[in-house]
Amino acid sequence: MRVAVIDCGTNTFNLLIVETNANERKKLFNSRTPVKLGEGSINKGFIGAGPFTRAIEAIDAFSSAIKEYQVEKTLAFATSAVRDAANGRELVDTIFSRTGIAVQVIDGAKEAMLIYLGVRDAVNMSDSPSLIMDIGGGSTEFIIASKQQIFWKQSFNIGAARLLEMFKPSNPITSTEITLIIQFLTHQLAALFPAVARYNPTELLGSSGAFDSVIEMIHGELGGEPLQSEKTEYHVKPENYTFISQKVIASTLEERRKIKGLVPMRFDMIVISCLMMNFVLDKFSLNRIRVSTYSLKEGALAEFLMSH
Repeated sequence: MRVAVIDCGTNTFNLLIVETNANERKKLFNSRTPVKLGEGSINKGFIGAGPFTRAIEAIDAFSSAIKEYQVEKTLAFATSAVRDAANGRELVDTIFSRTGIAVQVIDGAKEAMLIYLGVRDAVNMSDSPSLIMDIGGGSTEFIIASKQQIFWKQSFNIGAARLLEMFKPSNPITSTEITLIIQFLTHQLAALFPAVARYNPTELLGSSGAFDSVIEMIHGELGGEPLQSEKTEYHVKPENYTFISQKVIASTLEERRKIKGLVPMRFDMIVISCLMMNFVLDKFSLNRIRVSTYSLKEGALAEFLMSH
């Protein structure tokens, strides 16, 4: 059976097409398109005209690929930017009328659940709790879980695009702006502190997105292991992460364009993402970092296959 999964995220739209049988899954097609749904308006509660058009164009292209690969089942999900936008339903309805693809707008709890299922498929999790972090454009999900179960999960409306527009940091970001962002995160993530204290996770498990960029920058700048399509779990040496994050946070936009391994769609948001990663690593004294290249779309596929 051929299954397609579309993840309509705030920064990127992702398409995964796989062929499944009783014993295995074969990836046929994997694509990500920068859409930046929240550009210019993410904190105003609507999707702007430019992002709306880019979203439609991305789904049109995905629809063509889905037809080309003769997909039998298509699963499509939209997250923070669409669920918070006054015209989110209009976008979903437009997509359906043009392509027949029914996009399901999911809440933060469902998003966190699918991220967990994706990460669990990618990474050799243990019986000890891990703190899973997925930095989106509109929201960031935290899940404390082992390979058997979720202990706690919550979605916070503090995605990188949302914070970038809210704080509009200088080029490069100043120490005063960093302090303001840390204060904001401390306030917004108040519910995370007692959860971490209760379950005592032993590592940070980063889910795809900006964490993939960390792997790519470590490869480009320090000669670390490259991202490979067949490899889904990476260990990050803390000293390598520290070097990359310090380089990113100290950089101007022009300097970030020259960082080896950093893709253009992350030039503007990677500073905020690194500040968020640093916040979690520092506040919770986590010195073990792993990265899962799987996230929501792979979790949605796992959920679908478990029920069929």
